[in-house]
Amino acid sequence: MQAPIQSTRPQSCEERYAPPENLLEVEVKNPQTHGFGSKMYTDYEVVCRTNIPAFKLKHSIVRRRYSDFEHFRDILERESSRVTIPPLPGKVLMNRFSDQVIEERQKGLQRFLQIVVGHPLLQTGSKVLASFVQDPNWDRTSWSV
Repeated sequence: MQAPIQSTRPQSCEERYAPPENLLEVEVKNPQTHGFGSKMYTDYEVVCRTNIPAFKLKHSIVRRRYSDFEHFRDILERESSRVTIPPLPGKVLMNRFSDQVIEERQKGLQRFLQIVVGHPLLQTGSKVLASFVQDPNWDRTSWSV
């Protein structure tokens, strides 16, 4: 068996510190609770940084509710039958607006999105992913798969 060919040219400083070829980072942060009584809900800031051409923006910030994540996950499952889509953090019935519950949900949504954006087939093959993490006017009803 032949040894792999190795490059004899050292990496330049620019090459060493350049962003990876397929950079896609997301962060779920800054939860905010809105409304009163039965109309209360919490949304989360979704920050996206990327250099993947399928994404229109290199940097974006949008806000999403848990129900948006639920619909996004459902669309991903229908769209990507070859990929196992990770679960979302569970529904909470009691004390769902407590700081602890909101923080745990935020961490769960972060884990979910990191797994999704880390999957190579979803990074470039999903029609809904770029829109969900970048379009401030994302509308779950406009996605039929």
